[in-house]
Amino acid sequence: MKKLFAFLAVIGMLSTGANAVYAQDDENVAGDATTMVDNSAASDDQATAVEEGTAEAPKGIHKEIKVKFIEGGAIFMSFVLLCLIFGLALAIERIIYLNLSSTNTKKLLQNIENALNDGGVEAGKEVCRNTRGPVASIFYQGLDRFDEGIDVVEKSVVSYGSVQMGLLEKGLTWISLFISLAPMLGFMGTVLGMIEAFDNIQAMGTISATAVAGGIKLALITTVSGLIVAIILQVFYNYLVSKIDGIVNTMEDASISLLDILVKYNMKK
Repeated sequence: MKKLFAFLAVIGMLSTGANAVYAQDDENVAGDATTMVDNSAASDDQATAVEEGTAEAPKGIHKEIKVKFIEGGAIFMSFVLLCLIFGLALAIERIIYLNLSSTNTKKLLQNIENALNDGGVEAGKEVCRNTRGPVASIFYQGLDRFDEGIDVVEKSVVSYGSVQMGLLEKGLTWISLFISLAPMLGFMGTVLGMIEAFDNIQAMGTISATAVAGGIKLALITTVSGLIVAIILQVFYNYLVSKIDGIVNTMEDASISLLDILVKYNMKK
């Protein structure tokens, strides 16, 4: 009897477990189907959102510049771009050169005066040789002619100062050329664009906005590009001119102070 109850109990447990497994499998299948439907709907929503975002997202500025560059005409836009590249290259080179040419003149004059009092003219020349910049070069030329008299020293400083001014202003002429050339190229593109627009009108025999739009766009883009390049280079040019003026004023003031130091040193000898 106990064996019968045990057998029935085992059969009941197996049937209950099987039903539970089948029910769980059915729920899993239904859940998977629901998940697939949800994932499919989510994928569709994401695809729609991506498409809408792609349609609404603005282009990057580099892409806009590239598009305008192509629309403006590769020939004239390339020349305008070359003006910008060469002009910026010269301006950056001049900025680096002028910054390296700047000197603490007060400290240099004090070192020269101490060197003259301790070791004479040769010690002062050694200080100038170890100092970077046009001011030190001018001082060296003056000290090198100290034995010929103060008047000769003054003339030497003035003459070599003119040479250093020429070196400081080197390259400014080319930057000025690119400043003038960029808008001229832009205006030339404007003229050619208008000619193209009138040629289209003549060929069609009637005035159409579509016919003249391309030529007018070419005219406007090249003009704006040339003006932008000229404005950028003009800012750098004015900065360089002001920097050179500051260095030249420092050179003149320091040269007068050097002559005073040499006069005092000559009187002590």
